Amino acid sequence: RLQALVGAERVAPLRYRVIVLPGSGCAGLGPLAERYFAGLLHARVWVLHKPGVHPGDRTPPGDCPAAFVQADALSDWQAHALAAVRTLVHEEGAAVPTVLVGISEGAELLPALAREVPLLAGLVLLSSSGLDPHEAGRLQARRIGALPEWEALGRAQASAAPDSMVLQGRSLRYWRDLWRWPLAQPLIDSPWPLLQVWGEADALVPVEAYRRFAERAGVRAAAYCVHRFPGADHGLQAGGRDGVQWLWARLEQWGR
Repeated sequence: RLQALVGAERVAPLRYRVIVLPGSGCAGLGPLAERYFAGLLHARVWVLHKPGVHPGDRTPPGDCPAAFVQADALSDWQAHALAAVRTLVHEEGAAVPTVLVGISEGAELLPALAREVPLLAGLVLLSSSGLDPHEAGRLQARRIGALPEWEALGRAQASAAPDSMVLQGRSLRYWRDLWRWPLAQPLIDSPWPLLQVWGEADALVPVEAYRRFAERAGVRAAAYCVHRFPGADHGLQAGGRDGVQWLWARLEQWGR
């Protein structure tokens, strides 16, 4: 039930592959793909959308249909993303090195997918703190003065209420996955290089969350690099500077 957006290399020869897990919500990356991935010249790009999201969808996050809200869960997305990776690798082969990129919520799938990707060169966290989502969510709730609401979600997901109950725009199935989802330790333990790129004016992820993960990740056996963009928002935009294109330019340098 997962739809993938697949883009060929813009300039020959093909040198590497980029697998992208987009962020939350029910809009696809199709309408933005030409501009968003413009800097990836020698890469084959796969974008693994959430189940129920078509690459061309433009639905705002607050207007996601009820069917999507009920189906939205990290465990479901991960299962279908794993199946998609296996299928695409079988169809296209594993002849080039691959970089896994998780955008915001999409980063939560990287540790599981990493084990399935042949010739994996490294992982990229784009506007993701790297912390377990429950810990990062609590830090954000405290930052915006919404701790009582966050604690209410915690009580609800621990209750006997049905998975289908919707709170704060998400089902309890979604919240139950999030509350138990491990990310920080799997990333710290992973044997692949890790690059984390984030904006210092991110309104959705507090600076404290990024810094907390960086302190823990210092013990990684594999390389860990961080790039912070002053003034950049959650989308890595800061005035006329585009942090996403900066990242693609660095991947192109690496690919050469």
